[in-house]
Amino acid sequence: MGLPDPDRAGRTQWLLRLTAAAGSAQDLAHALVRRRDTSWVKLTSGGTEVVAIIHTPTAAEAGNSLLLRDIPRTSAITAVSAHCVLHTYLGGPTYWRRSADTLDEDQQRLLREQQAAETSYAPVPRQLTEGDGDLLLTLQKDGRASHAELARATGWSPATVARRLADLRAGGAVFYDVEVDAGHFGAHTRALLWMSVPPAQLENVATTLAGHDELAYVAATTGPTNLVAQALCRDPADLHHYLARRLGSLDAVHRMESSPVLRSLKAASPVVTDPARARRPPAPDRARL
Repeated sequence: MGLPDPDRAGRTQWLLRLTAAAGSAQDLAHALVRRRDTSWVKLTSGGTEVVAIIHTPTAAEAGNSLLLRDIPRTSAITAVSAHCVLHTYLGGPTYWRRSADTLDEDQQRLLREQQAAETSYAPVPRQLTEGDGDLLLTLQKDGRASHAELARATGWSPATVARRLADLRAGGAVFYDVEVDAGHFGAHTRALLWMSVPPAQLENVATTLAGHDELAYVAATTGPTNLVAQALCRDPADLHHYLARRLGSLDAVHRMESSPVLRSLKAASPVVTDPARARRPPAPDRARL
């Protein structure tokens, strides 16, 4: 699939955390799944917390309308917090290392060489425009879509599609990725890690964590915690080993909260895990987004 790189496309990402009564959390999660501006919608912490990434066009428009207008005022929601993603150290164009375990040595070498070639220069960022929305939505559903298919989706000519896509790729605003089920690689226990690190040591800690095979995502954020990561481990014992020994050896991590991920309802693609359930309208008197 083809995805926008927020850092190079002039976009802002927000990590949204919603705590709700157990009976309402799933309705909230599925309501977020249906939105075009969300990705990585998860149920965590025993099914009482929903975590999602919200995509906004610019920092000036980031999140305010969602928090103040689009989230319903219901007693079922007991807490809301939003964390602006300041920098992504692992994730996006940088793939989870263990996802390459099924490749042979030559295939892994080619993958590393391609990634090195794409990051060996500093492309000029390209701003996404309103007209790019249908192009990106189609690529998110199928990164192998032909220029003719993209032309039908956008109303542009195939030549215009080819030029615009080449321009976005040259600027690093769009990259291609593959969604994989971590369970196929033996990672059945997932957790979000919310950490507090002194600002002077944030860069070093984040860079170190980005080199850990157990992590698939590392980003600096705003908020009471300033570093978030997603751990993918074999089982609870493996997660404990990672937290206690490897992550625990980093003295600069002053505080850490772990939230087990129970279900991932939506990843980067708009194609959801359970389309029939995602389309089902919320129950009466439940949250609507």
